Amino acid sequence: MKKIMSVLAGLLTLAACNSNTPKADANKDGNAIVETIMTRTSVRDYTEQTVSAETIETLLRAGMAAPTAVNKQPWHFVAITDRQKLDSIATVNPYAGMVKKAPLAIVVCGNMEKALEGEARAYWIQDCSAATENILLAAHGLGLGAVWTGLYPGEDRVKAMSELLKLPETIIPLCAIIIGYPAESPQPKDKWLPENVSYNEYQY
Repeated sequence: MKKIMSVLAGLLTLAACNSNTPKADANKDGNAIVETIMTRTSVRDYTEQTVSAETIETLLRAGMAAPTAVNKQPWHFVAITDRQKLDSIATVNPYAGMVKKAPLAIVVCGNMEKALEGEARAYWIQDCSAATENILLAAHGLGLGAVWTGLYPGEDRVKAMSELLKLPETIIPLCAIIIGYPAESPQPKDKWLPENVSYNEYQY
């Protein structure tokens, strides 16, 4: 419980750091958050330890704390712990074979009944992607391992996952996050490339 509250406090601190209100320990907490971001990496092998309902709720709360256009929150999360259902995900997504060792998957979906209208409708993808990253970071902060496996816009994968989870037409599965306690310790990649950055205008 103490570790879960610490992660939630970190997420709240991240929001506070973006405000104009000074915080005495913002630098310390900010460094911890950056450390979590920099050390997170995809984990594809898991122990047999299950993930508690309390921890699952914490992950879902982290997802729902993500930024969202016009605060539409156009997401729906399907948390899967049933062994047979988990194993079936591997048949839906050929790149999610690691799910057969995992005790948990969270399928992040877009709810089209909550999405914006017109051209802005596609913002659901950004909102749900932000929610996915929040879940990945929270999982890492809680000592879990996780990996993002894509579904949308692959029509076959979306259709198969929708059928597996009995989703209505208004709910579109974006991705499946496979989660468990890590049985491996992959090293995070240093992805910093100065040539991918411009300042003030595009620089050739």
